[in-house]
This record gives sequence, C-alpha cells and structure tokens, in this order.
Amino acid sequence: MSAADWYAHKSLGDGLFWIQERFYQSQNRANIWLLRGSHQDVVIDTGLGLRSLPDYIDAMGLLGKDPQRKNPLLAVATHAHFDHAGGLHQFQQVGVHSAEVEALANGDNYETVTWLSDREIAEAPSPGWRARHYRVKAVQPTHILQEGDVINLGDRQLTVLHMPGHSRGSICLHDGDNKLLFSGDVVYDGAMIDWLPYSHVSDYVSSCERLVGLVDSEQVDQVLPGHYHTFGAKRLHRIATQYIDKAGTCPAKLSTWAWSTVAGVALRASYPRSVC
Repeated sequence: MSAADWYAHKSLGDGLFWIQERFYQSQNRANIWLLRGSHQDVVIDTGLGLRSLPDYIDAMGLLGKDPQRKNPLLAVATHAHFDHAGGLHQFQQVGVHSAEVEALANGDNYETVTWLSDREIAEAPSPGWRARHYRVKAVQPTHILQEGDVINLGDRQLTVLHMPGHSRGSICLHDGDNKLLFSGDVVYDGAMIDWLPYSHVSDYVSSCERLVGLVDSEQVDQVLPGHYHTFGAKRLHRIATQYIDKAGTCPAKLSTWAWSTVAGVALRASYPRSVC
C-alpha cells in the first residue's frame, strides 16, 4: 500500500491541514496536524509511521509544488506514545520535550506504550505485516524542547507549554496570536488517561488548572487535540475542571490504580525493561 492510499487529509484554511491514517481504525488513531509558515513548516504528531508521511505530504503538494520554495519541515511530537511518535524517524528534523528524548533515542517501546493489534488495521500496509512485529523505531531528536520555547514559523509562532500528567513529556503548542492550542493528549473530548507508565495524577491536575487559566485569560479560542474532533474554549474549560474535580475522589484513585497495574504488567510482558 502506498503512502497516498494510507493517509487522507483535509484543509482547514490558513495553511493548516488535518491528516489521518485511513486504515488505522482505532480510538488510538491520532490526529496529525500540518501547519505552514512563511519560513518554517511543522508537522505536529506523526502517527504510527507504517507508511511514509513525508512522501504523502510531498505527493499531495501540501507544502507547495515548487521544491525551490519549500520551507524546512520540523516534526514535533506532543509526547512519545506510539500513536503520535511512530513516524518521527521519517523526518530529518524532530522535536520532543527533554523528558522523553531518551525514550525515543533508545526506541523504548515500554515508555512509548506500544500497543497495537491486527484487528485495528483494516488493511495491512504491506504483505505479511503483523501488529506483533510493530515497534517504535529509535530516533535522535534534533530539537530538545522545554517550557517556553518558541517554534518560529515566520508569520506565526508556537509556544511550547509543558503539560505533564498523561506522560512526563507531554506538551501543548500554543499559537497565541490566533488563539489556537494544539493539545496532543493533554486534553481531548474524551476520557483523559492518567494510568499509563509515567502518567502522574497530581501533575495532570496542575496541567488542567493551567488549561483553565488559559481559558479564563482568553488565550484560547479553539483546541486542535491529539484525538477526535476540535472544540472551543467553553468545552476546554468544562473538560479540565471536570478532571480536577474528579481526580481526588476515591473512585477515581481506585480506577487509576487498577488500570495502571494492568497496563504496567501487560507492557512489561511485551517489552521487558532489559530490551528498552
């Protein structure tokens, strides 16, 4: 299967594209965002990496047809989990938060939470492909990101907001001028996951308090999340406050502990620490 078949995209205007992996039919299927700037272009999250995302972007002319006028292209992972970072190795320039550089450089499929089944792949990307053979390939990031770093696209800037909780290196990218928030898995319109390896509930609460602050200070109009559909500031405020209110309750703590235990055992069985 070619890259042109594997992916699909939609233009949202103003140099912004939404890309998805058509045949990865799972709730874990991540949104891939492509944002063009006047001097730099950026891909935010890269999916599984089963087919070449750069080839698709080039074949579809998403960055323009003239190779002499193409900007540098930076791939940024909002965090290192497999559904967002699996395609990073396909890019020459790669950015990730400093807390997850080592996991990517080592190809640590425990920390990247690699969890894929054959039934989630509607059509195999290549003959004989099986999910049990899938791994996140090691990649050495060229851009080690920290809180407050600015990714300068020329006519627009993305500010790195370190928002741990879902993972220790989770980030949002904030386009303050246009009030856009690329939120990865920090927040989306679904159940927020705080029970994976290196998740931390108290960090997540702090990150959600920060999200509420962004809404209260009118710095966000639209959220472009790592999964599902986009949503506005009111919905962001509601999702974040609901997590804060629920996180400290006994049922929530018990559920997090139970899921964390199960996930840890399953992932260690699949990816022993000596391999990572």
